[in-house]
Amino acid sequence: MTVCPCCGFKFEGDLERDGCASCGARAVGPALSRPVRELPSYGRSLFVGVTGGVMLATFLVSTLVALFERGSASFGFWTIMGAAETAAWRLKWIAIPATVFAVWTGVLVCRSIRRNPQRFLWARVARGGLWSAVTVAVLIATLIGITVPERLRQIELRQEASIYAQGYTIQRALLDYRAQYGTLPATLDELRKRLPDADGSIAAALVGIDSGAYSPGAELAALPKKKSRSLRGSALRNVSMRTTDDAPEGGLSFTRYELRLPGPDNKLGTEDDWAMRDGVITRPVEPDKKQKAATDAP
Repeated sequence: MTVCPCCGFKFEGDLERDGCASCGARAVGPALSRPVRELPSYGRSLFVGVTGGVMLATFLVSTLVALFERGSASFGFWTIMGAAETAAWRLKWIAIPATVFAVWTGVLVCRSIRRNPQRFLWARVARGGLWSAVTVAVLIATLIGITVPERLRQIELRQEASIYAQGYTIQRALLDYRAQYGTLPATLDELRKRLPDADGSIAAALVGIDSGAYSPGAELAALPKKKSRSLRGSALRNVSMRTTDDAPEGGLSFTRYELRLPGPDNKLGTEDDWAMRDGVITRPVEPDKKQKAATDAP
């Protein structure tokens, strides 16, 4: 099999006599013989060593930067660990593919050096670069792995804080509405239309909440159903009136309300919905707790 040096075409034949079957190039003479002694090469080992060293140095520098950003005067173990965790999360999208490439290349180069140690020099440099890349990979994977539960907890706290902020913003708007009109709004559309919203915070808090999620009510005094000529001494009882039935008569003031807030999925009508009753926000009941409560019920 002959390979044409001009076009790279492979063919059967003599390049000097027949020429290339693809481009027609001919050899000007016989191929040169291999030298009696070839100089050893160090390029491969240097490439792997430099790659691993750069990755390790980048991780250490990023850790130092995160350490100084914390502004802590102490250099204790947990302070350094916290800075290393920050560096690992910052470098994860760059370091992970770079580490895979460096480890894969380093393994191939070390194998080639092991097969032909006379031709390739600086085997220790190649092994050092390979171990540096492996060390960076292990450090990043370990530091990210041990912080995943804490990151998930922070995400959950962030979601809960967002729900509380939304609920308290609506609660403030409802209180302002009652202070201005003497009653809570019958619907959320009234709240949107009649209450001023200069900064747009109320409109932002009501995004994703439909009118069916809001249910106002009032405490009324009602007489017991007994025929009596005299009302003197009659007992009064409290009943709750809501807008789920008919609209209230004129002059009725709403004093209570219930509101469903979307959970982390930002959708109403699911199991993770939160509830707010008269300004008190409650979490959704977990399924296992619901099942336990149903089992304990008589």
